[in-house]
Amino acid sequence: MSAAAKAPTDGTRPGRGMLGRNLPPARRFLGSRQRVLVRLGGWSLLESGQTFLGGYCLAQALDRGFLAGHTGTGLGWLAVAAASILGAGPPVRGVFAQLAQLTEPLRDALVRRAVRQALRRAVTDPARTDDRSDTGAVSRLTHQTEIVRDSFAGLVLTVRAFVFNAVGALIGLLALAPELLLVVVPPLVVGLALFLATLLPMASAQRRFLDADEAVAEGVGAVSAGHRDLVACGAQADAAARTGRLFETAERTSRVLARWAAVRTVALGVAGQLPVLLLLVTTPWLLRQGVTTGALAGALTYLLQALLPALHSMMTALGAAGTRLLVVVDRFQDATAVPGTPPEPPVPEPSVPAPRPLGPGRDVAAVHGPRDRPAPAVEVRAVTHAYGPDSPPVLEHLHLTVRRGEHIAVVGPSGIGKSTLAGVVCGLVTPDLGTVLLGGEPVTARTAQELAERRVLIPQQAYVFTGSVRDNLLHLRPDATGAELAHAVKVLGAEDLVHRLGGPEAVLDPRGLSHGERQLLALCRAYLSPAPLVVLDEATCHLDPVAEAHAERAFAARAFTDGTRARDGALIVVAHRLSSARRADRVLVLDGTAPRFGTHGELLTSSPLYRDLVGHWQHTPPAVGR
Repeated sequence: MSAAAKAPTDGTRPGRGMLGRNLPPARRFLGSRQRVLVRLGGWSLLESGQTFLGGYCLAQALDRGFLAGHTGTGLGWLAVAAASILGAGPPVRGVFAQLAQLTEPLRDALVRRAVRQALRRAVTDPARTDDRSDTGAVSRLTHQTEIVRDSFAGLVLTVRAFVFNAVGALIGLLALAPELLLVVVPPLVVGLALFLATLLPMASAQRRFLDADEAVAEGVGAVSAGHRDLVACGAQADAAARTGRLFETAERTSRVLARWAAVRTVALGVAGQLPVLLLLVTTPWLLRQGVTTGALAGALTYLLQALLPALHSMMTALGAAGTRLLVVVDRFQDATAVPGTPPEPPVPEPSVPAPRPLGPGRDVAAVHGPRDRPAPAVEVRAVTHAYGPDSPPVLEHLHLTVRRGEHIAVVGPSGIGKSTLAGVVCGLVTPDLGTVLLGGEPVTARTAQELAERRVLIPQQAYVFTGSVRDNLLHLRPDATGAELAHAVKVLGAEDLVHRLGGPEAVLDPRGLSHGERQLLALCRAYLSPAPLVVLDEATCHLDPVAEAHAERAFAARAFTDGTRARDGALIVVAHRLSSARRADRVLVLDGTAPRFGTHGELLTSSPLYRDLVGHWQHTPPAVGR
């Protein structure tokens, strides 16, 4: 189900559901930081004193000073107001110091939660670790955690500023003339009530907007990743229609947000502008009640310089940052979590498959099948897969059996589905129909660790991480001995590369490696892997033909000239050059209609497409890459 289609199923309104889910953890978070909140309130109270003095001193300067003919007295009151402004520096500094102690722990907690959730999904649902990946997890870990930190900081600052400015201003109005409260407080309360009534609906609209935005990102990413296969099977129109519907949903949610923003503007006008207007309209009545000119001027100062700016900032923060904060924090909660349920269990750390040395004495059939009837390395039974319900299948009713120890090559035109087949075999792409068996066991419902024990896939874009050369090579088998590591480097022809990099203990900078060097290191890593099946999806395309041949022969060899036993297991090569097909025991030709499977000689007779591919390759000088 796409993010845009998510909705509560318990009959509750989305906004209330989010509030109910997030209030308990919010209370726990704030309750554990009571000292920080007390210090924050203390510094803010000092700020409210500056607000009080601003309007009160102005009123006294007019009434007791300038209007009474006592210029010195008036200047004295203004000096007190100026001193209060200059003294606001330390409280502001204290407020920001306490704010950091609230926002940074919140961000750190959400980052840890996002990582735990991503790891849990990767372990329990390995199909999500294909080339489309979990874009929502990446967004939560980076963009959304920053949204939470910035929104929470802005929310704390603005709400705190409004509350303490309002306290200072209302105390000042009461001290100047109680009648002023009769004019100012009613519209202020009505506007605030109207605004607060819009928060939950706006939070729901914000949630739908973020869901739609995430669905657009995921949909566009999926189309981009599979564009070759989409073009090959003629599914462009279906993909465009699906993507268009996602954009239409995002547009509708944007319009809903805009309407609620308009309501928020009305509430701001009632609470912020109407008190000023009423104060001006009721001035004659206030003067008849004995309110002085200085008190009226002080009241306008409170409204225009304290209450109105703080109110505007708070409404903007609550209406935008506040609802966004509620929505984004809610997205860090488990989809199945409800208030009162036990906390989520700890996520086990990702582990490397248990080492199973490849060498004399290892019996693959003892692990993956009985000795008397060992199951084939790979069985693809009647597999069909299409990118969309209205698209022609890129794989249709495909049968394929790869025997243990066999070396096969997969060839065909670009975009015909070779990489899709590699993903299906490795359990990264779930077919629409059919079954895939590795060593006699289905690949479906397998964890990432279980799949890693059965196959290793090296894609065209080889992955190399920052760390030592040894760490990169032993990533799939950390217990390999130094002799086994040296043997793998030697048979793959990577000795010169490892020496140039500074030896096994040298630290790698992936940015300093060419594509071919990355592929060579990844091939050594795959050679050391305990998995009985190796799938090379154009994993040698950046090597020159000689190095490519050397690598494939190393994986397919039964023994080496020095008597050393070669790597045990089957090999599937998605071929970049047709020379790979010549070296294979058998070749699978994908042509979109009737796949052919046989030896090189058999296919030259039975497959016109294979003859064309071989003839084209023989008459075209192969490109030499690194």
